Amino acid sequence: MNSKAETKSISVKFDLPHPPVKVWRALTEPELLAEWLMATDMRALVGNSFTFKAEPTPWWDGVVHCEVLEVDPPKRLRYTWRSGPESSGLDTVVTWTLTPTPSGGTRLALEHFGFLPTNAFAFDGARKGWQRMAGERLREVLARAA
Repeated sequence: MNSKAETKSISVKFDLPHPPVKVWRALTEPELLAEWLMATDMRALVGNSFTFKAEPTPWWDGVVHCEVLEVDPPKRLRYTWRSGPESSGLDTVVTWTLTPTPSGGTRLALEHFGFLPTNAFAFDGARKGWQRMAGERLREVLARAA
């Protein structure tokens, strides 16, 4: 991977009214992830390889290959994110940081880094996608989840 100085990052924060343990479940349990992000076979264990799968589009095969890099429940989760053909795929890293708030909720910080300047299309798609998925759909799932 190129140095961070040569790459672009997405950094967003979401204030959620749910406790970190509940948000953690939505970030790590395959059934809940499928409701707001994509179908997955994720297991939150360092070194575990997994995929996210969505409906393919004309410009994307719908598969994201990942590997868990860090697990610190319910505080931090980090994994690689490879999307696109094996030979030209984009390797990036997603980091979720959960911080309890005084009201009993969670400040959820997302950093998705490693976008090369030549991958402007992927960067823009990911930026919009995270806003929709984590900013809207995750909230809906958390509101329904027990």
